[in-house]
Amino acid sequence: MSFIYLDYNATTPVAPEVTAAMLPYLSEHFGNPSSPHLYGARAKQAVEAARAQVSALLDCQPQEIIFTSGGTESNNTAIQGIAMAYRDRGTHIITSAVEHPAVIEVCRWLETQGFRLTVLPVDSTGRVNPDDLARAITPDTILVTVMHANNEVGTLQPIAELTEIAHRHGAWMHTDAAQSIGKIPVRVSELGVDLLSVAGHKLYAPKGIGALYIRKGVHLQKLMFGASHERNLRPGTENVPSIVGLGQACHIAGHDLAHHTVHLQAMRDRLQKGLLKGQGENEMRVNGHPHHRLPNTLSVSFRGIRANDLLEEIGMHVAASAGAACHADGVSVSTVLQAMGVPLEWAMGTVRFSVGRATTPVEIDQATAIVIEAVCQLRSTG
Repeated sequence: MSFIYLDYNATTPVAPEVTAAMLPYLSEHFGNPSSPHLYGARAKQAVEAARAQVSALLDCQPQEIIFTSGGTESNNTAIQGIAMAYRDRGTHIITSAVEHPAVIEVCRWLETQGFRLTVLPVDSTGRVNPDDLARAITPDTILVTVMHANNEVGTLQPIAELTEIAHRHGAWMHTDAAQSIGKIPVRVSELGVDLLSVAGHKLYAPKGIGALYIRKGVHLQKLMFGASHERNLRPGTENVPSIVGLGQACHIAGHDLAHHTVHLQAMRDRLQKGLLKGQGENEMRVNGHPHHRLPNTLSVSFRGIRANDLLEEIGMHVAASAGAACHADGVSVSTVLQAMGVPLEWAMGTVRFSVGRATTPVEIDQATAIVIEAVCQLRSTG
């Protein structure tokens, strides 16, 4: 039996077409995009072509895209950049209780720099209520940052509604779309956001490359200083091969998005139905919103089972992620599950399965059998 990879939310393999697009820029087209000669011109053209590919997927203008080292840098650039550029207008920032550390840790740091932070709660499905934002926002609010899709349970947030509220009160809106791009349509023209973060390794591009959409007219204070690359926001010679790879990954995602979405949901639903059939609703629960959820993400909790024990049991055959870690002195449940109010007896046994474009029905059926057998084994020996 081959190893079954069901951890695509953690990272994706680099698509063969992406690798092929990158290779020339690791060898013959090695020029510095800032150089005035032919080698530099070819590299510059490649960077701008990739910028156009990213902007086409997001439905924005190429000049509204800057390249970064990944989602974490994009989030930091957006959040710190707005905070420092507009602190004379206000010092209040609003985020949610289910954000990735690359957002919440930045916001917590800004609290030490004189900013005030409000963390919005979520309901039992992990979704923010727009009414809570309407109640929390004040004339002092300069930024609202809420992720598009949760990396653990897949819940989608009502970003367009949240954006409308933020703009009505004069605040900027940022969303971390690392998990949603390539799985569902992500168009800034529909979401209305001012800033949006992209992580390449979540959509079959290399690690260490990302992008940030910055709506025209939005000013950011830059975090690093040097030459005037990337709209004078990110100094340093561009990572041309990876930028080309990200562009190609975005092109592929946009070209086949509807097909990919249908396939991902079919594989996710097949896994969910198989596990429920093998366990029953009294022994297993599905976390996240039943409808507003990424098509590839399945977060499940097995009552009375410890997630790290289950992952160890299936680890030679199936790759997945845990929503809780058990230690000698107790159980560490993820902040997302805590915010959703998942009871400890369920939260401690939470595992995230995330399927990808290459996932097959045969793999799903094999993984289902392996997981059910492992859970039964753990219950019998527990």
